[in-house]
Formats: sequence, C-alpha cells, structure tokens
Amino acid sequence: MAIILDHVNYIYSKGTSDEIKALDDVSFKIEDGDFIGLIGHTGSGKSTLVQHLDGLLKASSGHIYYNGEDIYDRDYDMKSLRGKVGLVFQYPEHQLFEEDVFKDVCFGPRNMGMSEKDTELAAYSALRSVKLPDELYFVSPFELSGGQKRRAAIAGVLAMKPEVLVLDEPTAGLDPEGREEILGLVNELHDEQGITVVLVSHSMEDVADYADHIIVMEKGRVFMDGTPKEVFSHIEELEGIGLAAPQVTYIMHELHRRGFEVDTTVTTIKEAVDSVIGAVWNA
Repeated sequence: MAIILDHVNYIYSKGTSDEIKALDDVSFKIEDGDFIGLIGHTGSGKSTLVQHLDGLLKASSGHIYYNGEDIYDRDYDMKSLRGKVGLVFQYPEHQLFEEDVFKDVCFGPRNMGMSEKDTELAAYSALRSVKLPDELYFVSPFELSGGQKRRAAIAGVLAMKPEVLVLDEPTAGLDPEGREEILGLVNELHDEQGITVVLVSHSMEDVADYADHIIVMEKGRVFMDGTPKEVFSHIEELEGIGLAAPQVTYIMHELHRRGFEVDTTVTTIKEAVDSVIGAVWNA
C-alpha cells in the first residue's frame, strides 16, 4: 500500500476572518503501481491535496500514511518522504533555478546526501529517461522551450529515484504535440519503471487515456472515486460540478441515440473505433 489519506482536513488562514477549508474530510488509497487521475475544476482542492502527499503542506487534522507509516509521527523522516514522493509543479519555472540544466537535476540527489559520483550518475540517468537532448544539458533551463522545461523538471524529480511521481497539470500551455510527448513519457515511466503516478489535469481526455483510476474533487471533498468508465458514466453529475466526460463519450451517446448499437461507456478513441467497427460489422 503506497499512500493512505485518512480523514484529512486542511484550513488556510486558520483562526482568521480569511479562513478557508481547502480539504474537507478527504480519505482514499493510492496503491503501489497505480496511475491516478485527479480532476476537478479550479478551486476544488487538487493542488492543495497533492502538496500534502510529500509533506509540503501539513493537514490541519487527519492522517497520511506512506507504506504503513504515519508521516505526521514526531520521528518520521520527512526528508526521506520527499525523495520517495516527487512533486512536479504546474509551472516548471517554480523548481528550475540553477545556472544550467545538469546542475539543476543534480540538486535533489545531492541534497538527499548522495555522493558526488552517484549524484551525477543519477542526473544523467534521469535526463536520459526524459529524453532531453544531450546538447541541452549545460544550457540555462530558462532557455528551454515549455516542453523541454517540463522534461528538465521531471528529470530533477526522477534523479531522486522516487517511488511516486505527482504531476500538477504537466501539460498546461503546451501544444497538442507537446502534450502527447509529456504524457507519453509519463506513461513510459509508469509502465517500464513501475512508478506510481498521480496526474492532476483539467483534460478529461488525458485522464481517460492514461489513468486506471480517477479521483474527482469538488469543494475540497472527494466527489467520485473509481475507474474511468465508472466515473465518466455519471455525465450529469459531472456536468453539475462544471466538469464533463471525454468528447468521444458524448459522440458515442449521440450515435446510440441515432440507432447505432455502440458502447456508450467508452472513454477513449481506441475503444470508440473498436465499438463502431463492431456495430457496423454486426449491422
């Protein structure tokens, strides 16, 4: 069991007139090897939630367990947790600061106490994993394109050899090709290295394509928790909180309304193609 949240609450500006309850009695499990999609409209608590997973924020009440240990125990090694649960921020500029990319990627493992040799080996391995071109290793991270900055930010987290990778809107602002490259990279890390992934996204298509489990947040609470098919079967409820199903799901519902015997529970284009071909074949 990788991570358990047990009745977690978080209040900003507690005890003041500006008090805001950002997380309200949140409980769920993230299993080892999961690919979780975390969705919800702006202000639903997604970003606040993921900052609890590596201890950047501490719950106002409740407990978080990592591999069976309560991370709020007095003697818990929070520094070790941040090496195991890597958080990639929505804006890579928030975590890129060194004079060149390689030094930036070295920062995490060096800060964890790795030897200089192991630090550099970890950095090279991480940069190769994210497929950043060699000629960019020793340029300023601020000279990179948006997609390259995200690769560098992910490499900086991977260099610490995390067991869980948390990505907060990793494709924000990227063109379709850049989005596919970043999500394909994350999926490879999940499939080939067995890293548990938590993907925060506003794109229903992205979470439908890649996640095997979805958590929907609304007003700081868990609104839904299930597989993509389970979650996106509740179209009206999702629309009621300002979300939607993937576009392909709506298309399949419309085809069914027009008399085609297609599967209305599909959430990806591949599933839709297979269903339409089957419907035509059996017509």
